[in-house]
Amino acid sequence: MALTPFHLAFPVDDLAAARAFYGGTLGCPEGRSSSEWIDYDFFGHQIVAHLSPNAPGKRHSNAVDGHAVPVPHFGVVLPMATWEALADRARAANIQFVIEPYIRFKGEVGEQATMFFYDPAGNALEFKAFADISQLFAK
Repeated sequence: MALTPFHLAFPVDDLAAARAFYGGTLGCPEGRSSSEWIDYDFFGHQIVAHLSPNAPGKRHSNAVDGHAVPVPHFGVVLPMATWEALADRARAANIQFVIEPYIRFKGEVGEQATMFFYDPAGNALEFKAFADISQLFAK
């Protein structure tokens, strides 16, 4: 079965900063918008930054492969070449990584490239890629 696009609405405290980050830094094409929200094409999926100046900012993390993974977070699984290009783009934009781009579970089932960083509103993002996409749900 072919994957269908997901939709995710998330809070931001500044739409101009969200526009600069998602549209500019990450290069996500902008869709519809209003004075309170902006749609983006997030690598084929629809995400919507909703203005929410009072959104809670409580952060937590869980240990995964020796790193503190932010909870909650959202992201996307990309083809490896797209992931590598995004990692280069993030470095060029001087994005502060929560977890620098690296290969997680190296040599094990589920080996994957991953990186984490926050958007300007403090939403944690993960981008990952698999050299072998059949490992996505491997145990």
